[in-house]
Amino acid sequence: MTLTRRRFTQLTAAAAVAGTIRYPEALASGYTGHKNMEGALAPELPLITAAEIARLDHDRILAAANKALAEKPITLTASHSPRSTGGPHDYFSEGDYWWPDPKDPNGPYIRRDGMSNPDNFNDHREALIRLSLLVPQLTAAWLLTHDKKYAAHAVEHLRAWFVTPATRMNPSLTYAQAIHGVSPGRGTGVIDTLHLVEVARAIRHLEKSPALSAADAAAIKQWFSDYTTWMVDSKNGHEEEIAKNNHGTCWVAQVAAFGALTGNKDAMALCRKRYRENLLPDQLAPDGSLPLELARTKPYSYSLFDLDILAIVCHIASEKSGANPEADLWQFKLANGNTYQKAVDFYFPFIADKSRWPFAKDVEYFDDLPNRQPSLLFAGIAYNQPRYIALWKKFSPDPKTAEIIRNFPIRQPLLWITQV
Repeated sequence: MTLTRRRFTQLTAAAAVAGTIRYPEALASGYTGHKNMEGALAPELPLITAAEIARLDHDRILAAANKALAEKPITLTASHSPRSTGGPHDYFSEGDYWWPDPKDPNGPYIRRDGMSNPDNFNDHREALIRLSLLVPQLTAAWLLTHDKKYAAHAVEHLRAWFVTPATRMNPSLTYAQAIHGVSPGRGTGVIDTLHLVEVARAIRHLEKSPALSAADAAAIKQWFSDYTTWMVDSKNGHEEEIAKNNHGTCWVAQVAAFGALTGNKDAMALCRKRYRENLLPDQLAPDGSLPLELARTKPYSYSLFDLDILAIVCHIASEKSGANPEADLWQFKLANGNTYQKAVDFYFPFIADKSRWPFAKDVEYFDDLPNRQPSLLFAGIAYNQPRYIALWKKFSPDPKTAEIIRNFPIRQPLLWITQV
């Protein structure tokens, strides 16, 4: 794409709306140049820039962030379940699809796939999701305005969760997604901290703000480093790592995000290896579908969810290196030639028009999807596909249903398209 006068004017106008995001900073890394009509080298612009996203989401970001300024930190120490075998600083949640057995009401719970039990203890998960909403909102507002109040309030929440001894969370998920009468905590519970992926991205931006001191940054990074170690070394963490469906994808996305934050090159290399040797081979069918998700009672929701998380893995963990072409996960090919793009192309028609969905409808919340799926944004940029970006723009960025919010962990695209 030639950088025409009109295109330059559009970009600089968007940058003006974005406040502190300037045109050179709006270009994502890795774009090449080509010669324009005058023979001079011109940048090859991405289909959508940080400045354009800033313009698109400007009012949305500031409205949310201004409300967030009134929200005080609430960590998991504010509530405790008598069914938890952990302490006050240990995260606890219960398996979503597990219910009392009508034949034995006081006995072990039984599974009803796809049906969430509203009576399960959910306070810690809700507090974590709240954090995952507030910190990215505030950080995005700081990127737009460079007003320190937004960054300072984001840091207040981070300090409460990861630094302050009285309120911090222990860096483990030993007691997550417990099942009454069956297990005090399971490997599947590691998926609960998927909501820290965008928080980790926000922290990388906040490091440039004077609101985040060197001491606090070091303490926060140490928490994420300790948690990554737990994810890799613990029994529960390992169980989640080897899961073949979206749970395994979520493990890789988390380790990649936390490794990027802490500079853990071994973790990043492990994530690339898992993607090449396990995630794509185990999950992607020759036609581009994700059969392990289609087999669930919510096939549409789980398919879009896994599609998003795979894109997040590619976005975070890919490296463009001539010496190691397999490090670019977007371009990694299976033996049959398929890349991740095959999955996007398979699901694209059903995101564009849900009425064309040829499989079973989800048992819950089918009408609440799709939303502004990050897979379309990230893959649109990676594969230079305008139709992905155009479709992404059509959908709501802010789902209202709690269950959909829980499965929609990337909500502030400005954090992801702006360089860190």
